[in-house]
Amino acid sequence: MNVPSHVTGPLPWPRWAYVPGETAEVEADYETLDMAKVLVPPAFRGYVPARHPALRYGLALNDRGYFWESQEVLETLWAAAPQGGRERILLRACTHVANANLRLRMQKARSAARLFGDALTELRALTSRKAAPVGDGFVESFPVPALTALLQAKLGRPQLTKADWIGLSAIVRSQAPS
Repeated sequence: MNVPSHVTGPLPWPRWAYVPGETAEVEADYETLDMAKVLVPPAFRGYVPARHPALRYGLALNDRGYFWESQEVLETLWAAAPQGGRERILLRACTHVANANLRLRMQKARSAARLFGDALTELRALTSRKAAPVGDGFVESFPVPALTALLQAKLGRPQLTKADWIGLSAIVRSQAPS
């Protein structure tokens, strides 16, 4: 698919948030998501750039409550990330968070807690891997310790609710130097 010629500047938001089982009459807004997915190369060389438009869009989708859509875009980035690379691990963790957020919206707290736990496991694996600075990569710019601490706090609660969803790009903004 090609990016339509009328799309310049920021990518448009999906027309609705797809929630499996709730929006049964309508499918996901694949047309809008494809505009972001087509920006992802078949394979990134060395690392996933932190400022890649599809990455920024995927994180922002999550923060705007488009959890299923975020997961779709992040999975596309994950598939193109270098095999065995640190970005691939971080993208998998972010995908787990988006999926957990979706489960919270669907009122499946136990499933969400399991996915938050999976994300935490990925982040621990990431921090145990030796860092090789690669410039403006996603891992170098993402505040992994902040997300780790937030996940630990959420998992320490007796019961998760819809209000416990986690914003991904909000973590990045909160850790940015003033």
